[in-house]
Amino acid sequence: MEENNINFENQDLENESTLSKTEQFIDKNKKSITYVVAGLIIIVALYFIYKKSYLAPLEDEAHQEMFMAENYFAKDSFKLALNGDGQYPGFIKIIEDYSSTNAGNLANYYAGVCYLHLGQFDEAIKYLSDYSTDDPLLYSAAKGAMGDAYLETNKLDDAISNYKKAAYDKPNQFSSPFYLMKLGFVYEKQEKWDKALEIYEFIEKEYNRTNEGRKIEKYITRAKIKLNKDEL
Repeated sequence: MEENNINFENQDLENESTLSKTEQFIDKNKKSITYVVAGLIIIVALYFIYKKSYLAPLEDEAHQEMFMAENYFAKDSFKLALNGDGQYPGFIKIIEDYSSTNAGNLANYYAGVCYLHLGQFDEAIKYLSDYSTDDPLLYSAAKGAMGDAYLETNKLDDAISNYKKAAYDKPNQFSSPFYLMKLGFVYEKQEKWDKALEIYEFIEKEYNRTNEGRKIEKYITRAKIKLNKDEL
């Protein structure tokens, strides 16, 4: 019993010692800790001031400046959309002047798609790689466009990688089956009919009510025929 009491007393002494060391540290570094906390508060406050006073007006300005480039893009005037018309800036200028804004980020996507249509595939990949978004449809569109650019340069493995991202990372009923079909076609190009069949059967199972799903049976049949021929 006495031994237990001694153990409890020793434990209490250790706890008191630990608390004492902590208190000593706080007391010794009180000014430093105060400065650090104050510094963090100032940084947070400055960030919100910067965001409200600088970024918000800059964002509005960037969207206004990009309006005409978006109009040219909608009309398939991709060179004007990229480089501007002398009066209004194109997407490249928007990226240079407003890189810290959402509009500047979106301009990377527009620029990448413009270069894709103009057949400048390396430039397309460069700008699409710089684009980031949480929107599932825009994310899929960007990764899918990168897949198209890699496919055009015959980099099939890179095309597959990006079509997979477009289809699987943020799955939805609109873009996922579309990019799955492209993925299947690349596997066909590689004569990997087993993988193509796997993709087509996945579309049949998961996206049977989409346009791709309603037409998928003929692709499944074709892949099975090719597989059977290879096995003969």
